Amino acid sequence: MKIAIVHDYLHQFGGAERVVAVLHEMFPDAPIFTSIYNSKNFPEEFQSMEIRTSFMQKLPFIFKNFRAYFMFYPFAFESFDLRDFDLIISSSSAYAKGVRKRKDATHVCYCYNPMRFVWRYKDYMKKEDLSLLVKLILPFFLYPLKLWDLFTSKRVNYFIAISKEIKERIKSIYKRDSDIIYPPVNVDEFRVSYEDGDYFLIVSRLAAYKNIDLAVKAFSELKLPLKIVGAGPALANLKKIAGDNIFFLGKVSEKELKRLYLGCRALVFPGEEDFGIVPLEAAASGRPTIAYAAGGALETIIKDKTGVFFYEQTINALIEAVKCFEKMKFDKKQLREHSEKFSKEIFKKNMRRFLYENKIL
Repeated sequence: MKIAIVHDYLHQFGGAERVVAVLHEMFPDAPIFTSIYNSKNFPEEFQSMEIRTSFMQKLPFIFKNFRAYFMFYPFAFESFDLRDFDLIISSSSAYAKGVRKRKDATHVCYCYNPMRFVWRYKDYMKKEDLSLLVKLILPFFLYPLKLWDLFTSKRVNYFIAISKEIKERIKSIYKRDSDIIYPPVNVDEFRVSYEDGDYFLIVSRLAAYKNIDLAVKAFSELKLPLKIVGAGPALANLKKIAGDNIFFLGKVSEKELKRLYLGCRALVFPGEEDFGIVPLEAAASGRPTIAYAAGGALETIIKDKTGVFFYEQTINALIEAVKCFEKMKFDKKQLREHSEKFSKEIFKKNMRRFLYENKIL
């Protein structure tokens, strides 16, 4: 059986790209089809993979403005010739599920979210630094994408959702059923330290919709040290509102990230994520999470056992959650055991079971 893996874009190395790496471990002979590939942002293991890019790889300034080309992606994925492949596994939060296939081939979509910026436009854009005119005009350009997204959902034979939240969105938007398989966490790469550090930690891409500004404002008021790992378009604005107890570390190595997890008091997770791998990486290091109670966090964090929730996205709500956290103690062994339920090996086992039970393999 010839298998292809398809992914939206390999531009930054994050949770979805880690899934691609694990899928490639499962099917090492499968080429990876993607719109663009920015190799400098990826670990060495990707260098040995067969990665096939689209015409978009040659577009001017594509890596600086990859979102600005949003109208090109449907054409990029429909241009791939996948006639030789019997099984296509798309790793998709937007475009990858739109590939064409042979009638007798099988397409399994591992779905992180139905196009967030199309279907949840107001939530996605409310904090983006765009002019009012652009925000008013953009929906007219996104409408064809919405139609394309609905149409191409019919090309998928099976949907797999990353969480209950996404399962519900797939049902609501595409009118399709799906199974849930949680994304893999490399828990074996993390170890537990029984000594607590003195700072709190955020690990995130710095985009407006991630609500990192909420944490920056809350911790500036609390005067507690907060270290922020990550880069992105919201960095400049975040620095403007940050107190001198907020430290922006930018991108860090995997080794340094593990050290930061070990040294923190807790992870702070202020946005609504579709799943959220970083709270589980923190748990694998014996560290709890202070999280907004929405989305995937409700499935990856156990209240008062592996973390503390706040229920309104306000500065005061987060401050109260931090104060509550400071009065609590967490069992590091329990945190570690919880993270192991989401291990890479369990992901592989569940994916193989799904493929065999549906007689795809």
